[in-house]
Amino acid sequence: MATSAATERPSAVESARILVVDDERSMREMLAILLKREGHEVSVAENGRGAIELLNQRPFDLVVSDARMPDVDGLEVLRHARSINPSVIAIMVTAYGSPDLLRGVAQLGVNDYVEKPFNTEVLRFRIRKELDRRRLQQENVLLKRAMHSANRFENIIGNSSAMLEVFELVETIAPTGSTILISGESGTGKELIARAIHVRSPRCDRPFVAVNCGALTETLLDSELFGHMRGAFTGADGNRKGLIEVADKGTIFLDEIGEMSPMLQVKVLRVLQERKFRRVGGTEEVEADIRIIAAMNRDLGKMVGEGQFREDLYYRINVIPVRLPSLRERTEDIPLLASHFVEKFAEQMKKPIVGLSGTALESLKRHSWPGNVRELENAIERAVALERTPSILPESLPEAVRGMERSVVSPSTPPEAAVGAAPRVLPEKGFDLEKHVQHLEREYIADALRQSGGVKVKAAELLGMSFRSFRYYMKKYNLK
Repeated sequence: MATSAATERPSAVESARILVVDDERSMREMLAILLKREGHEVSVAENGRGAIELLNQRPFDLVVSDARMPDVDGLEVLRHARSINPSVIAIMVTAYGSPDLLRGVAQLGVNDYVEKPFNTEVLRFRIRKELDRRRLQQENVLLKRAMHSANRFENIIGNSSAMLEVFELVETIAPTGSTILISGESGTGKELIARAIHVRSPRCDRPFVAVNCGALTETLLDSELFGHMRGAFTGADGNRKGLIEVADKGTIFLDEIGEMSPMLQVKVLRVLQERKFRRVGGTEEVEADIRIIAAMNRDLGKMVGEGQFREDLYYRINVIPVRLPSLRERTEDIPLLASHFVEKFAEQMKKPIVGLSGTALESLKRHSWPGNVRELENAIERAVALERTPSILPESLPEAVRGMERSVVSPSTPPEAAVGAAPRVLPEKGFDLEKHVQHLEREYIADALRQSGGVKVKAAELLGMSFRSFRYYMKKYNLK
């Protein structure tokens, strides 16, 4: 028989889900009281079989088990716990430290071993130590993932009035716990702004987790966000935390949220409303103490009107809207951004390049930058790689940036370049517009793939498309 009990979580203690297994009632009750006072959620089992039942039903962060029990011994309980969740913390408590038991403990890799009788303060200290160690390991992994992303204003370049307004808004809203919706074209720096909000918030010492909702199928995104239980689907060999649990007490950034399926929109809405969710294949409610920042490069309000996005979810995430200007709207920032990227890539490539020539800078100012700051960064990276002089010359810039498109408007001219051009003269016999548009689509998809080095997510962003739409067109035009 197994029982479960929970307690209110004091904010000063790192809370965990703990299973206590002991066939002595007094020991079980004493450990449960001790750990609940520490703010942990405690479940107890009076024997090994009861412990295994609980382990199969719900996830645990730490298991404290007696070594010798009449039905299933402690080593078997901890071995079963590790088979479900290899990262579970295992602590063995025993009055019989036999050589065989010590060998089993060493082979299993038990985190700690406590002999009876023991000082409760010692056990409490060891549990705290193991939980702190695990938290630091998780945060270290997240920090390594985030190393290449800037999150301070000094790394978000811009002196234009449009960007100064964004910076001021970020400073104002960061300390609040409100949900935020960041909008802007692809390449404008939505994730950078989300990180800047996080590091200025009270959650700054907790994880920041980013996920691109348009880059995963519905099934994968469901498991990635909410986690899954063992046996939930083929290949689910153990319990796995989702990114919402990984971001506990921190911030989760949902990029391209409009690409979520209706089913996932309902689940995210429940997280926002009730701050609870269930893992895939699970029945237990898991609390979600997180701040959600969402982003989209399409008009989410228009998608609501067209029935492509839930209206109730839209109002839940659009509590504080933040709009990022395109690079076309802040052309005065181009010299500053270009100089920053030249310095960055020159240092990375160990090249003695100190700036841009006047003609190269003029080319940058004239270009329309449909891919925004990301496109500018890619153009400068290419230029630094190709340049042989101390200053970037126009010849090292991509052809599109140098303005080498035809001055006479042709069917292959991008729409941006046609603005203000002379009216087009159509052939006397006319032409197949649909076929011509398909040819243009195929060319742009292929160009984006080449420019992104075959990285499909990056290619989709260059064209301002969702990853799902980009995959559709790749399949349509048989591009690989």
